[in-house]
Amino acid sequence: MHVYRLHRTQILPISLDAAWDFLCRPEHLRDLTPPGVGLTVTSDLPDRMYPGLIITYRLGLYSMFYFNWVTEITQAEPLSYFIDEQRSGPYRFWHHEHRLRAVEGGVEMKDLVHYALPFGLLGRMVHAAIVKNQLNAIFDYRREVLAERFGRPVR
Repeated sequence: MHVYRLHRTQILPISLDAAWDFLCRPEHLRDLTPPGVGLTVTSDLPDRMYPGLIITYRLGLYSMFYFNWVTEITQAEPLSYFIDEQRSGPYRFWHHEHRLRAVEGGVEMKDLVHYALPFGLLGRMVHAAIVKNQLNAIFDYRREVLAERFGRPVR
């Protein structure tokens, strides 16, 4: 199994409390996902996430391929981090760390995703042709949505 890594860091010019308050609310996932991904949350969502929370989704790629995806919030430390992991879905493996820490001028937000695709060599080819670019586009979109919502750090 080939495990890929995606790492992003962003500074938000807000307090740690404000960043956590936004990010720990599962309904904001819709706002942080590009419309073209076709994400629909199919489970009821609580006001705030917690360890053990199961969230179910339906993804529609290119209006042709539809996937059900189940993730679990496996760990969460308020004002510090949370981790979501795939329980079933399009990936062979998915582990996503969301980390926050106060820095001068705001909050540093880090995303670290480790993931793998099924189907061996075919999966690696699909990763190179589609998945890598799509995941980068999703995280680019998130960066812009968060910058528009909270502002860009003062340099």
